Order: sequence, then structure tokens, then C-alpha cells
Amino acid sequence: MCGIVGLLVKNPRLRDQLGALMVPMLVGMTERGPDSAGLAVYGTPVSDLQHKISLYSGSQAVEWSDLLRRLSQEFKQEHSLAAHGNHAVLTTAADPDALCAWLGLHAAAIAVLSVGQSIDLYKDVGAPADIAERYGFKALKGSHLVGHTRMATESAVTPAHAHPFTAGRDFCLVHNGSLSNPHLVRKHLEPLGIEFETDNDTEAACRFFEWRLREGDDLQTAVRRGFGVLDGFYTFLMGTDKELLIVRDAFACKPAVVAETDDYVAIASEFRSLAHLPHIAHATLFEPKPEEIYSWRI
Repeated sequence: MCGIVGLLVKNPRLRDQLGALMVPMLVGMTERGPDSAGLAVYGTPVSDLQHKISLYSGSQAVEWSDLLRRLSQEFKQEHSLAAHGNHAVLTTAADPDALCAWLGLHAAAIAVLSVGQSIDLYKDVGAPADIAERYGFKALKGSHLVGHTRMATESAVTPAHAHPFTAGRDFCLVHNGSLSNPHLVRKHLEPLGIEFETDNDTEAACRFFEWRLREGDDLQTAVRRGFGVLDGFYTFLMGTDKELLIVRDAFACKPAVVAETDDYVAIASEFRSLAHLPHIAHATLFEPKPEEIYSWRI
């Protein structure tokens, strides 16, 4: 059992309040996921010549300014770094693949959480309220976000196993449920050169969908292909720099509720995480139907 939350603000005037509106949603899912929590937020994109890379140092102390100095010596393009405790967001004009490969060789203790032009990602073990406070979630700004609270059932409680999972650029996925065939999915994807970082079943779904996106599918087409590949119970919530999407399996046994107004679309596993939102009494409320794809674009 896990908790998912999603929020997309249609009204640009609410973008500065995105984090403040979201934190009660995430904390409201604590009973569904007390082990770890995470959040992907989509903000103003950097220029076409830049990428943002979200980094995590875990329990090992990192001198972020020293890392920035070393990167500047190795890669002559411009870089900037915003640190948030053991997380940091690196903005760089260097090739992100080359830079991530360099980190793997020369700063192996630092994990790359996400890469893109809009996405920032934070995740850690512990209570959702503590994580929200630790990384200042209330102050986050942007157009939309995807969040998750985890109750581990099939793999370890570590930051790497926490959600959201990411792959490619500006794509993330959170999951409530359990897949029965993640090893078959891995067996299909690994010969294609797709590498996995954990044994978590959700990562198999994330990398399958991102692979289909790279093969030319739009997100909805990729999800439809997933109906015939991914076996198990699930509610998937996905984000890209332009889209928020939710889908449930053929039995829809994992809960989800959507509230939509002229100002926002809000999604949670249970209504209690939506009850505080402005004008919720006048929102259109519904539960997503089985294997029906719901998508909103910014």
C-alpha cells in the first residue's frame, strides 16, 4: 500500500503556491506510506542549451561547492548549483550524458535522481512530513508535480527504492500497487541496452514507458502498449514537462480520486488529501475508470 498525489495548476497565479498546496496532500498519505516519500516538481524550463540534474548524496556529507569546482575544471561550459542539504540541483550547459558518466566514475557516492529541462526531484527515507520540511517543499513553485509516499512490500526501504522513478528526460512515474512480471519486463529491456538501478517493480514500468517514448510513442500510446505488457495491480501517475497522466489497471483495485476545477487538477489515493484545497466543494470529483487514460496538459 502506497499513496500517490498529483497537482497541476491551470491558473498561472497559483504557480507560486504549488508547494504550499501540495504539502498537506503528501502528509495526508502518511498512513499509506510511512517508509519514504518523494516529489518531482516541474518549474520554468531552462534554456534549450541547458539541463537540470537532480543529485542526492545520501548520508555521506558532500561539499557541493567543491563538486562544482571539479565539474567546472572538467567541463568548460557554464554550471550553477543550488544545494538543499543532501540534495542539489545542478544546472549545466555541458552534455548531461557525459556529465552523469563523469559523476559515476569520479563521484560515485552521488546519485543522479533526474535529468531534464523542467524537472527537479527529491526523495528520501522517513516520514513524509519530515521530508517535506527537510527540503522545503512548501516553497516549491511550478506548473505541476507528482508525489508519493511508500510502504515497502517487495523491496528494500532505501532512497533508491523511493518514488518517483525517472528515466530519460523530464519523465517520472509513481505507483501504488504491485507488478507480477517485472523480471520479464527487465529481460526484454536489458538486451536493448536499458540499465536498471534497483530491483523495484516500479522501475520496470518506468523504463518500459520511457523506452516507448524514445521509440516515438506519445505517452498515451505508450500506456496503451503497457496494458498488454505490465501484469499486476496498479495505479500509475506520470509526469512530463507538458503533461500529467493517471491510469489504473483492468480491475481498478488500487484507489484514486481526481478533483478538477477551473484552477487546478488534483489527484490522490484518498479524498482526505484533497479536502483542504481551495473551492474543493465545487470541484468535479471522480474515480478513474479501469484502463481508461486521463491526461492533462499545461
